[in-house]
Amino acid sequence: MKINTVLFDLDGTLVNTNELIIASFLHTLNLYYPNRYQRADVLPFIGPSLSETFSSIDPARVEEMIQCYREYNHKHHDALVEEFETVYETVEALQKDGYKIGIVTTKVRQTVEMGLKLSRLKPFFDVVVTIDDVQKVKPDPEPIQKALRLLGANPSETLMVGDNHHDILAGQNAGTQTAGVAWSVKGREYLESYKPTYILEKMSDLLTIL
Repeated sequence: MKINTVLFDLDGTLVNTNELIIASFLHTLNLYYPNRYQRADVLPFIGPSLSETFSSIDPARVEEMIQCYREYNHKHHDALVEEFETVYETVEALQKDGYKIGIVTTKVRQTVEMGLKLSRLKPFFDVVVTIDDVQKVKPDPEPIQKALRLLGANPSETLMVGDNHHDILAGQNAGTQTAGVAWSVKGREYLESYKPTYILEKMSDLLTIL
């Protein structure tokens, strides 16, 4: 089946927010639990929603911890976010070639808008589905299904691209093809274990696949 729609995760896929996310978690957790968390401890928190992560740590303080995380994250956003190689050129080419393209992310819209503005990617996307737009987050298929409805797209003609197992599972649950990115902070082998349809060494590999 020919692909005519491409959905992307944002963090760690289109924009390199890994250091920002890690720093935001370490800042927050070290305030509440001094010296308990190291860099390796927070890597598993990349991918799930903040609510899910902080609920697993301290259900009574979820909202205040999210607030602390976001304040730090927004304050340091532009200094710590970087571009990934060939992302801009690839997304630009997809739009020029007439593909339907969208973003499906577990971030709140305010943070998403900051990332899209900094990366200059915003004009290319027809649809952006954030955690504010859904009841359930990836790996549930709801966010992808919402993006497909808004784009008038068919799951069998869609590719979901992401850096985390949540992205691969969400795509599989929604009936799309999937692509994992080898630059995932969790490592290529980790993503491969979830059996994505493709692994991308760099984003421009998409143009070859399509």
